[in-house]
Amino acid sequence: MAIIHQHDKRSGITYVYESKSYWDKDKKTSRAKRTLIGRLVPETGEIIPTDGRCKPGKAKKEDSAETDYKVLYERLLKKQAAQETLIAALHKKVNELEGI
Repeated sequence: MAIIHQHDKRSGITYVYESKSYWDKDKKTSRAKRTLIGRLVPETGEIIPTDGRCKPGKAKKEDSAETDYKVLYERLLKKQAAQETLIAALHKKVNELEGI
């Protein structure tokens, strides 16, 4: 396993990758699998995690210690209300079709 620095000439950004080597049995040669770690800040040498689409901070979200259960509960209530409305509308439509 190695850390690779790759400079993009077009944007001037240096990306940092984790490279893992493995043996390819079919081609009978060694291959490398690269995984993006983030961007390198040249002034400080710091690596900023990124997902590869110029959106820093969204790469590999860490699990939050505090989960906002109130927000989750409100989302479930909205979803349940929408489902109940849909079920009522479908029952009404079925009753109308049976009456025809």
